[in-house]
Amino acid sequence: MDAVSDRDYLLDLEYACSMSMIHLSRLCEEIVLWSTTEFGFITLSDSYATGSSIMPQKKNPDFAELTRGKTGRVIGDLVGLLVTMKALPLAYNKDLQECKEGAIDAFDTLRDCMICMEGMIDTWTVHADVMLREAGLGFTAATDVADYLAKRGVPFRKAHEIVGELVLYCEKHGKGLEDLTLEEFREASPVFRDDIVGELDPEAIARARTTYGGTGHDAVREQLREASRVLKHDRRQVKAIRDKGGVIE
Repeated sequence: MDAVSDRDYLLDLEYACSMSMIHLSRLCEEIVLWSTTEFGFITLSDSYATGSSIMPQKKNPDFAELTRGKTGRVIGDLVGLLVTMKALPLAYNKDLQECKEGAIDAFDTLRDCMICMEGMIDTWTVHADVMLREAGLGFTAATDVADYLAKRGVPFRKAHEIVGELVLYCEKHGKGLEDLTLEEFREASPVFRDDIVGELDPEAIARARTTYGGTGHDAVREQLREASRVLKHDRRQVKAIRDKGGVIE
């Protein structure tokens, strides 16, 4: 009775598809923002963008928007089956005829979106210089300046206060932390030395996070190696299923 009434495997599939689509959707939201003139972080290939029906200069990130929109469709497939299952008594009920369409739709939609995302990412142009320039704005280095003081014996609570006052000073005078002279830093705290300038460099800030999962170059390379190993393992599993006569689209 439990076996013929169980559809957990389809719910698991649709949940996995929904979560995968949510991750794609969040990435698509970034792509939409990054491709705007205001951000200018990336330029999408014409193969994965369309023109506006009225504005000749406009380039729409349609594939990203459609993938983001289809996320609701896949989540709907999951919710639909959950609602179908929520009050069924044990053993088979004709309601379960509704279990198949959503699962197939969720899988097909995720597969199609994955193909589109792969092509979009493979063909975009990344403007690293623009990204690097923007990375230094908005007092990004404030925490690192506080860490600088803490590493030199200043209690972090006090370091936090000092940097907060520096940020207020910058806002009042229309400056960023990177615009301050050593004398201005030392007015806030005599602990600052010439090497504070290096603490304000966005690349140095990223490189300093060397722990597992951090943003340092070596840490990121290790994450990429791990992801590559997982991908290779999955591909071997797929090949093994195919070799045994299984069908995987």
